[in-house]
Amino acid sequence: MATEAHAAEGATGYIIHHLTPLKVGEGFWTLHLDTLFFSAVLGGLFIWFFKMAAERATTGVPGLVQNFAEMLIEFVDTQVKDSFHGHSKLIAPLALTIFCWVFLWNFMDLFPVDILPLIGSLMGIEYLRVVPSTDLNATFAMSISVFCLIIFYSIKIKGPWGFAKELMFQPFGPWMLPFNLLLKVVEEIAKPISLALRLFGNLYAGELIFILIALLPWFIQPLLSFPWAVFHILIITLQAFIFMVLTIVYLSMAHEDH
Repeated sequence: MATEAHAAEGATGYIIHHLTPLKVGEGFWTLHLDTLFFSAVLGGLFIWFFKMAAERATTGVPGLVQNFAEMLIEFVDTQVKDSFHGHSKLIAPLALTIFCWVFLWNFMDLFPVDILPLIGSLMGIEYLRVVPSTDLNATFAMSISVFCLIIFYSIKIKGPWGFAKELMFQPFGPWMLPFNLLLKVVEEIAKPISLALRLFGNLYAGELIFILIALLPWFIQPLLSFPWAVFHILIITLQAFIFMVLTIVYLSMAHEDH
């Protein structure tokens, strides 16, 4: 719900209020508390679910929880086997974590836009942005973590000199070293930027459409919000899938030693 100041600004104030994070600090040390809170809660939910599934696992007739957990693990494992051509015990658990965590981030977009901010306002919280993937800081934190793993495995598998040779001598040989280096640096930096901006852009646009629908007369809202919510289920799943698959592909490239 908008504050009095934003309510006085009409639709613009309503939109700004819903897209403004709850934050403390200034400049580089600004912390978005709502993003941190919902990310931690959703991460905890992911851990709790798979811990419960592991504890209830049986060799007999599996229950609903075990069936769902096995379906998710088998789905991610198939993607890893199809896209990753190296040997690493980390990739499959990492891919499962990324897919589930990003999906849960995105799933928050399906909550009615006013409910959680209203609960927050009753508790004295002025701003509450509930979808972590509409926060550029969250998507960049995830993509930069993946980028660090790419660099780590590139150096580990190829060695420092092998990684340096790849940067300097490919694809056009040693005589084009400056051009090779420029191309490879742009290629490497583009990976985390594209990962972060793709997820952020899609979910930010989706959230904005829900907010715009909430501004329409109440009798029109269900006619638009329900079809958009159904379509949005595809979007949030697809974005989580794309983030996971690109992570697997980038890490597979880091493991290839030519």
